[in-house]
Amino acid sequence: MTQTALILGARGRIGRHFTKALQAEGWQTRAYTRGTDMNAAAQGCALIVNGLNPPNYHDWRNLLPALTTQVLAAARASGATVLFPGNVYVYGDQPGPWDEHTPHRPVSRKGRIRAEIEARYRAAAAEGVRTIVLRAGDFIDPDSDGSIMDIGYLRRFDRGIVTTLGDPDAPRAHAWLPDLARAGALLAAMRADLPAFCDVPFAGQTFSTRDLAAELGRQTGQALKIGGFPWWLLRLAAPFWELGREMGEMRYLFNTPHRLDGAKLAALLPGFTPTPLDQVVAGVLARRQRAPARQGSAVAA
Repeated sequence: MTQTALILGARGRIGRHFTKALQAEGWQTRAYTRGTDMNAAAQGCALIVNGLNPPNYHDWRNLLPALTTQVLAAARASGATVLFPGNVYVYGDQPGPWDEHTPHRPVSRKGRIRAEIEARYRAAAAEGVRTIVLRAGDFIDPDSDGSIMDIGYLRRFDRGIVTTLGDPDAPRAHAWLPDLARAGALLAAMRADLPAFCDVPFAGQTFSTRDLAAELGRQTGQALKIGGFPWWLLRLAAPFWELGREMGEMRYLFNTPHRLDGAKLAALLPGFTPTPLDQVVAGVLARRQRAPARQGSAVAA
């Protein structure tokens, strides 16, 4: 029997990739229209993919809790499992590797908001609402230039510079979005066999800026330099620019060596293999050749 998934944020980066991955696994997908009755939209759905996120960190304190209330109500009304792409903000700057047992010790306001939201999903499990948190580091999108790869690392690539937003030797967790969506679709298929609240770290690709620069240089034959990110400009603009202010709060993550432990995902999906870094880089370079990335943007993943 074909099952239906309601995709929140279907036109966004997460929504597009999860839609494609679920359809490849035989699901029907239904795009949620913002402002409509989410309870009604979820009727007949076995899965709700929460891919909605206010752009540029806008008003997280008010918008994210309100969205969580809507999603939980829709899940209760429909009996659907929620698939929620989590992030690493909840861990703060404590030593890694980070896994499903790592305590939530956020050091940022946005980290505390995300920890509060996840606590609500965890509490709802006792009331029968099933949730899968698929947790990843910075997203890398092969289809658009809105991810950290283009607006961070490669913002001056046309000048032979790979930009580091912190310690160039600090390993950091990343997720190639097609991989993350594929894992999400596979986990959704086995949701009945998972705990009511299931936190699954997604190891993805772990690399430092220096690792990335070396792979880019190998594939392009360029002698690339590593240059710093102009955080001072964001500090100057922070009083007038919401995104600059919000990005500055997350600077610590670019100086915190971290990775996500993939043991739980490997146990659940033993045949799953993430895309190797060289193929990720090749995909990004191919896309940039087809459509050169916009320059000058800056946003945290």
